[in-house]
Amino acid sequence: MTADLSKPFFGYHMPNFTFPGVPADQLFGRVVELAQAAEAAGFSLVTVMDHFNQITGVGTPDQPMLEGYSALAGIAMSTSRVRLGTLVSGVTYRNPALLAKTVTTLDIISGGRAILGIGAAWNEPEHIGFGFEFPPIGQRMDRLGEALTICQLMFTEDRPSFEGEHYRIERALNQPRPIQPGGPKILIGGTGERRTLRLAAQFADMTHWFPAPLADLKHKTEVLEGHCEAVGRDPASLPLTGSVRLELEAGASPVRDGTLPGDDVRVIATLQEMHAAGLRHVTIFAGDPADTNAYPALTPKAIDLLGPIIEALRG
Repeated sequence: MTADLSKPFFGYHMPNFTFPGVPADQLFGRVVELAQAAEAAGFSLVTVMDHFNQITGVGTPDQPMLEGYSALAGIAMSTSRVRLGTLVSGVTYRNPALLAKTVTTLDIISGGRAILGIGAAWNEPEHIGFGFEFPPIGQRMDRLGEALTICQLMFTEDRPSFEGEHYRIERALNQPRPIQPGGPKILIGGTGERRTLRLAAQFADMTHWFPAPLADLKHKTEVLEGHCEAVGRDPASLPLTGSVRLELEAGASPVRDGTLPGDDVRVIATLQEMHAAGLRHVTIFAGDPADTNAYPALTPKAIDLLGPIIEALRG
């Protein structure tokens, strides 16, 4: 049974594909192993990066990075329940009609489990390296609005047409249709108060916000509620998702021995505070408190240990 995203859920995010001691020809096998462990532990969503080089703050550009949608298609064939998406795709990376087709294909492959995660993009060095245009933020936001319009049309209409300043489609055909009624859910990443949250109110089925002080999250929630009211939408219909970073103690890292440091009470308290700030859903990733730039991948054994925490919070 596909995970129900109308209820509070937990997502497992893979911020990197660096697995010490794992050769390149076994790298994707480890990715599948982690996704399967997350599904077995009770996670409802598995996400991967949509970058072409590793990003600053997580690692170095020469570290392994798989293309997101190819990786998700492979994961789809080895899982049966978790939803699958990127966290999140930069609008500048793909023509939006192609993106809609790609996500529709993932929906078909996965049996109706695809999510479209999208944002305005930010990583300028990556754009330079791959030859992608990197316009100013205002233009990127304009493109995001047009891309969301196109994707929504291609998910829901047979032969949609649209002409904007940056993109156009003419009787675009998207066959086979997505399995999910109305198409894959749309997740918009970002907290820009003037435009990103307004687009979320207009188009999103869910949002995603990265870690921030709880007071900031509460303020963003209030701003989003204002945008929802302006477009005639019930704010309760737009669930909020936030990330929490599990701190992995050096010397007792799940990368090596599968232990989950800290006590479960502390982890549960953190997630409960996020819920109080208005975030119904939580995406978990890992980090080393001794190194703010280190995000080591959890082992399957460590993911198993998160299962009881998920159950406690759902209860």
